[in-house]
Amino acid sequence: MSRDARWKTLLELLVERGRLDVEEAAGELGVSAATIRRDFDRLAEQQMLVRTRGGAVVHGVSYELPLRYKTARRASEKQRIAKAVAELVAPGEAVGLTGGTTTTEVARALAVRGDLTAGSPALTVVTNALNIANELAVRPQFKIVLTGGVARAQSYELVGPLADTVLGQITVDMAVLGVVAFDVTHGAAAHDETEAAINRLLCERAERVVVAADSSKLGQRAFARICGAEVVDTLVTDTAADAETVRRFEEAGLRVVTV
Repeated sequence: MSRDARWKTLLELLVERGRLDVEEAAGELGVSAATIRRDFDRLAEQQMLVRTRGGAVVHGVSYELPLRYKTARRASEKQRIAKAVAELVAPGEAVGLTGGTTTTEVARALAVRGDLTAGSPALTVVTNALNIANELAVRPQFKIVLTGGVARAQSYELVGPLADTVLGQITVDMAVLGVVAFDVTHGAAAHDETEAAINRLLCERAERVVVAADSSKLGQRAFARICGAEVVDTLVTDTAADAETVRRFEEAGLRVVTV
């Protein structure tokens, strides 16, 4: 296992459990305890975790795994979801994309759609995510609108009053939300309140709202509320979604697409 793969796995285990012992982690990853100790030390230097005697704990009470370490999690599900979301977009529309791994895959799916290779523009994409803008900016047929704001290292998203100002001046046909949690009662949510505020404003500026979320996000709650379920028109998720959870979303008036 490569160092990057080990680090991703260690951080994912920490997010799930809150604490890891050296011996426990070494056994699960099939490497030596000395290797895990070095990994913990390096990750601690980057403030990704806090070293303890014999192990490590998550960094802070409101831990959020940075985007660069989340790209491999549920990758196949996210790609299927992204393709289905991209198919909901009509040529010539204006689409808003929030930050996140699933919405990044949506951007990639839009980039390879054969009917979006030409136009003036073929598509307008509004985003506050630096990585999404960077990937799509090389597509001359796409008009890319990047909000201003202050960049968050965890998600590459721009937040704050500058982003608010831009979003307050535009409208989009469809907003695609990447979320960390989506529940019928508690709505869509993010870890960070500044991201949630930008995402909420994007929803308000959209004709229709689509949540792109793998099944692990459904029925969950998170710190910062983006919007209620009643604001969302369509949920696109994977086929592992619990049938009862899907039924509750449909009863709430959402169209649910499973892929």
